[in-house]
Amino acid sequence: MARFVLSVVLFVVLPLQWYWAALALFIIAAGTDWVDGWYARKYNLVTKLGRILDPFCDKILICGSYILLAVEMEPLFPWYAKIAGWMAVVVVGRELLVTVLRSMIEGSGGDFSAKMAGKLKMWFQCFAVGSCLVALALKAGDASVEVPTWLWWFMIVSIWSSIFSTVHSGVLYIFGAAEFIGKPAP
Repeated sequence: MARFVLSVVLFVVLPLQWYWAALALFIIAAGTDWVDGWYARKYNLVTKLGRILDPFCDKILICGSYILLAVEMEPLFPWYAKIAGWMAVVVVGRELLVTVLRSMIEGSGGDFSAKMAGKLKMWFQCFAVGSCLVALALKAGDASVEVPTWLWWFMIVSIWSSIFSTVHSGVLYIFGAAEFIGKPAP
């Protein structure tokens, strides 16, 4: 629940252009995902509620961040160096599709746990959001400020890696769901 609350606060401060605060909130919120998973596995505290809330809070954090960053970055960065509106649609669409597939398959008794491709996608998305927040923070108040070259390239690579991994993991989940759906009922 802490991740959800932190996400809501992040979505308040981001449009206010408090980018450093947004970055801190994002890092803490994303970090709670790792801590929560580690703690649940270490102490065998995996629950049905946790299996619902964990991906839900991940999706709120990432989808909301992509949507708001698409708005914030629009006038300041060229097409290839920003999270654009269509990218936010791809991310949200993939997350909605995977949620529906997971609900359908797990409701039928199947297992639709997160795969490594989905975990990598989350890492790329977090790097993309984080680097974009740093770039926005550096430009805050003065759009003519140049983003350091290392950050510029890291941002571009992480944004495009996040989009490719979002599509790739989505396709893998679709094939996994098709395989499950194609099996005869027990």
